[in-house]
Amino acid sequence: MRARNLALVLGTVGARGSVTRAALAELTGLTKTTVSKLVGDLIEGGLVVETGAVRDGERGRPGVEIRVSGQRVAALGLEINVDYLAVCVVDLARRVRLRRTQAVDNRAAPPVDVIARLGDLAASAVDEAVENGLRVVGGVLAVPGPVDMASGVVHNAPNLGWRDVPLASLLRFPFPVRVENEANLAALGELWFGSGLPDFLHVSGEIGIGAGLVVRGRLFRGAHGFAGELGHVVVSPDGPPCRCGSRGCLEQYAGQDALLTAARGGAGARPAAAPAAGPRDGGGVETDTRRAVDTAAGEPHAAIPGAPHKGTMPRDGGGTPGDVDTAGARRAADTAADEARAAAPGTAGDRVPDVPIDGRRDGTERADTGRTIAGMTGDERPTPPGRTIRASAGSSAPPSTGTLLPTQEGVSWMLSRLREGDETARAACERAAWALGVALSSAVNLVDPDAIVLGGIYAPLFPWIGHTVADTLKARLGQMRSTVPPVVVSRLGAEAAALGAAGQVIEQVMADPAALLHT
Repeated sequence: MRARNLALVLGTVGARGSVTRAALAELTGLTKTTVSKLVGDLIEGGLVVETGAVRDGERGRPGVEIRVSGQRVAALGLEINVDYLAVCVVDLARRVRLRRTQAVDNRAAPPVDVIARLGDLAASAVDEAVENGLRVVGGVLAVPGPVDMASGVVHNAPNLGWRDVPLASLLRFPFPVRVENEANLAALGELWFGSGLPDFLHVSGEIGIGAGLVVRGRLFRGAHGFAGELGHVVVSPDGPPCRCGSRGCLEQYAGQDALLTAARGGAGARPAAAPAAGPRDGGGVETDTRRAVDTAAGEPHAAIPGAPHKGTMPRDGGGTPGDVDTAGARRAADTAADEARAAAPGTAGDRVPDVPIDGRRDGTERADTGRTIAGMTGDERPTPPGRTIRASAGSSAPPSTGTLLPTQEGVSWMLSRLREGDETARAACERAAWALGVALSSAVNLVDPDAIVLGGIYAPLFPWIGHTVADTLKARLGQMRSTVPPVVVSRLGAEAAALGAAGQVIEQVMADPAALLHT
């Protein structure tokens, strides 16, 4: 009973922002004596704090307001992605206290090596949190692949080359750390730290593409926890081979590698011939099933039957209200491109082989080019290679839409080309956005979300892809549905997964404070 009442009181304080003991008794139905005792326990445990006297009415002594404390308890969010590692510390009041990222090529890297690097990054962050008076009570690790929630086994992360990796058993932290799918955590990050929409489909665009579905404020995982693998929805059955073992998956057309290859004029840059009625003019089902072949690359050309002509460019500006929101994203992307280094990335790698857990990786690592990914202003300059920059302690503002992680310099190069009106880069975005719209139209028919939120690399690229995604959805869904879900941009960008990871720990503390008070 005490554990339930502690959760009730803490949850009420969190929901109200600040509240007096008398108001807590009225809101919870508990006696004033019980509330006072519970609040005392929560204060002693560092979960709530008294803020000052307030007078609710004309009579009686003023009450003392209580709010959630961000001074003692904190959570650790961790992320392993294909080309970077990230950690963040968030306090119980949901303020981001510090963030760190490290640019590193994790493709084909043995899991033990990746975990060792992540452990060093996390230990440094935790040490600084402790110096600031915080106690990190738990963590969640985001990984780009399906995860067995009970065992912490990553079943298949094709872009990392990992299969059946018992990741949870490799973690060594002085507090509990769980493993979760990156796309699911990004959706939760958007729910708790971003838009706060109760029903939406969040799309995480990176080298891989994942999706997380939030329904009535809760994450939908599917029967086995593997829901949301949007990147492996087949867009063209005869398309190029995917690392997952299938062909023609969305990642081959709209993933980061495919986008950058196309923007550089590579194999993916030439769209297939469009039918007489394309996605822009409401033509419905495509009829052109020809598949182009890139003879120079020797692989099936990553083109989709019915994709838009190269000459079809995305619209600029505000667009139709309720469809896409691009003006702010355009400004943020412009700022990010101004600040970013203009070094063009290398070509996309070949297929990544499966890697043994304890094996060693051949080749060399990329230089550590970590940089601050939050709290940046237009006056800040890119970080020189070899440095890891920390965000300011106590930062609560989310990053701008255009904020880029260190290894997204390829995307910032693409942004600079787009701003200069480069036809090849704009055609690459048009083609990728059309493919994304095709895949999302199937998702909308299946799960009926209220909104679609584009995150990851799609956030800074939103001004050049948002309208095409929305137009493709309208063309494919308009006759079946009275309304088509609006396409909006995430405020969190590539930070969403790490924030969602930390947020899961915070939610657990809020739901069961008694467990923490007993430790």
